[in-house]
Amino acid sequence: MTVVYEDNHIIVVNKTSSEIVQGDKTGDTPLSETVKQYIKEKYDKPGNVFLGVTHRLDRPVSGLVVFAKTSKALSRLNDMFRNNEVKKTYWAIVKNCPKEPEGELVHYMIKNEKQNKSYAYDKEIKGSKKAVLHYRLIGHSQNYCLLEVDLKTGRHHQIRCQLAKIGCPIKGDLKYGFPRSNPDGSICLHARYIHFIHPVSKKEISLTAPLPEGNLWSGFDFEK
Repeated sequence: MTVVYEDNHIIVVNKTSSEIVQGDKTGDTPLSETVKQYIKEKYDKPGNVFLGVTHRLDRPVSGLVVFAKTSKALSRLNDMFRNNEVKKTYWAIVKNCPKEPEGELVHYMIKNEKQNKSYAYDKEIKGSKKAVLHYRLIGHSQNYCLLEVDLKTGRHHQIRCQLAKIGCPIKGDLKYGFPRSNPDGSICLHARYIHFIHPVSKKEISLTAPLPEGNLWSGFDFEK
């Protein structure tokens, strides 16, 4: 965990691919608890530390996560995420390049709770939710393509599912059709940028997450 931004009301950290945002059945220490401990020690706070989870990243995904340090910030951030007022941009490494270097994907998605997996359809079907994202090819390496993805909606596993649907599963993502896992259990999806209006001060916040370590992420020639 690396702190990217902090003030009295919010803290934004760069999550590694091994961390979970909130506690789950694994019993592993969640990122929320790590951040609480960081605040407790940094400010020598007695008793319990308030920390609100405003959104989540899947465990194998790395990148920016925003937490609220006050109840006022939590309430407002929850509304902002619900109303798509927070702009999130992801980078994804895929083996197969999309047919077009840039485009918008529109699908209708259904989540299968038992499998913890979503399915994308070209046409609306009963129980489905519309999913929209914009992608752009921004880099090439010897074996992979680097896509920049802007989410227009926030569906379960949306980027993973929609890219797989067009034949471009994310590197390491066995659940959505990539043939091999990454050695560390990650998938090559990184929440790279986030932009929003501060819930209390109302100033613009634009943040960039450092890229995961390793030659894979640093080996791209970027498109002009």
